[in-house]
Amino acid sequence: MTAAPSIHDTADPASGDGRNGDATAWEYPLDEVEPARLYGSDDDLGATEDLGDAPGPRVPDPVFGATDTRRGWIVAAVLTAIAAVTRFWGLNVPTDGGTPVFDEKHYVPQAWQVLTGGNWIEDNPAYGLVVHPPVGKWLIAVGEGLFGYTPLGWRFASAVVGTIMVLIVFRLTRRLSRSTLIGAVAAVFMICDGVTFVSSRVGMLDIFQIFFVLGGLAALVADRDQMRSRLHRVWSEGRIADSPFGPRLGFRWWRFGAAVLLGLGCATKWSGIYFVMFFLLLAIGFDIANRKAYHVQRPWMGTLRRDVIPSGFSLGVVPILVYLGSFAPWFASETSVYRYEVGNSIGYDGPFAWVPGAFRSLWYYEAGILKFHEGLTNSTGNHHPWESKPWTWPMGLRPMLYAVQNGPDKCGAGECIRVQMLIGTPAMWWLAFPMLLWGLWQFLLRRDWRYAVVIVAYAASFLPWFLNLDRQMYFFYAAAMAPFLIMGLALCVGDLLGADGRWRKFGRERRMLGVVLASVYIGLVITNFIWLWPILTGQPISLHMWNLQMWLPSWR
Repeated sequence: MTAAPSIHDTADPASGDGRNGDATAWEYPLDEVEPARLYGSDDDLGATEDLGDAPGPRVPDPVFGATDTRRGWIVAAVLTAIAAVTRFWGLNVPTDGGTPVFDEKHYVPQAWQVLTGGNWIEDNPAYGLVVHPPVGKWLIAVGEGLFGYTPLGWRFASAVVGTIMVLIVFRLTRRLSRSTLIGAVAAVFMICDGVTFVSSRVGMLDIFQIFFVLGGLAALVADRDQMRSRLHRVWSEGRIADSPFGPRLGFRWWRFGAAVLLGLGCATKWSGIYFVMFFLLLAIGFDIANRKAYHVQRPWMGTLRRDVIPSGFSLGVVPILVYLGSFAPWFASETSVYRYEVGNSIGYDGPFAWVPGAFRSLWYYEAGILKFHEGLTNSTGNHHPWESKPWTWPMGLRPMLYAVQNGPDKCGAGECIRVQMLIGTPAMWWLAFPMLLWGLWQFLLRRDWRYAVVIVAYAASFLPWFLNLDRQMYFFYAAAMAPFLIMGLALCVGDLLGADGRWRKFGRERRMLGVVLASVYIGLVITNFIWLWPILTGQPISLHMWNLQMWLPSWR
């Protein structure tokens, strides 16, 4: 019997992540590896089984993620600490004369009213636009409860979750790439991204939705690896062919956790529903790929019978239940806004009289929110000097002005200006389209599942906004795109470095060239972030420096 090559026979000791070096799948005859390659680059990276005298069907190696656990957590701790310093430093500026800036003016007082009203609800429509679910405002209220109605209070929760997001991006990218180094690159990019940085320093809702969505994606990827581990055990025990549909995989806690987090994302802003739909498709794709990789006889039907209904319940029903659960204080209170609309503007009779009055009142509440958003269109005369359309978002061509003060009485002696802008670090955002094209090529032609994760998540945060281009839109809607852009760029850096060993056959010179180019690019990103620091944090700068910061006419 001829043993199939093992991943441990060809592992690159320098990589430290357990991935093989030269023995990639395309070196084997196509008919031997094709079933195990579908939808997964790690399927290509090693064979562990031999079922006959000739090389037999190969399955993915059971090692998931980088193996340097201790080093991984040390790196995570250091990078998270750096992120915390950047997010919390000078968090009390800028303000509008000590009051909130930009859309903080809506959510900060609403959160304060939630905190001080006694029931964790919004019961006073006079507090402004009560047009978003409550979870994000609860989180702002936690900071206000700790530090009062101060800039630190209303921005504290944003800075906390913004810091944790760096940790999540590190761990998620590390799992995708099987490399602590590439995970660290992603974390550095996340620290230096102007969009997530500014979003972490204002009392608005977007950062909380991104946090929940990013956590949901990390849970889905963990679920994928856990299911492969269960399938590998079944394969090793010789039971994979017991059913043509493959084994049942038991309760999937990671997927359930993803559903809860996505539900919280929807309970922060309605646009979270886009991620629910896209991630459901991604999860089903994972299930099909898993069963194909382990040579289930009927993987598509097996996924349909074993996985689709549980996936649909977890990722389709649970987020709805979580969303409704976020309104539990609203149901329990006697003074919630619109709580008793049935009996006031809505009659007790009609075709929906059988629906409990509380749910009909909630429907009235939600319908009013929908009507409000539907009316925010350019055709009805709604315009804003800083609005933008989605085709400008990938490169950040029209950023967002959050705060501005000028004159010597505002920022010290001499003519100067304080500005805070939501602007993507150009060294990263201007490479969005090359990253997407490279990712599509890697996924569609080389079937690299890592880029599938990035592309699907990026599409969920970007494509739905094209459905109604008449709507008034702003660049801060694109904040959800940032983590997935960053992860994609980090994977590209990994490809440049040859982290999977693909460049070893080209010799030391090629590998050194990759290291030099990657190092220069990472240094460029850091330098670009430092250059933008004054206009990301509202620091006083001269008008001359302000003009130097404005690289494009559309930034003004």
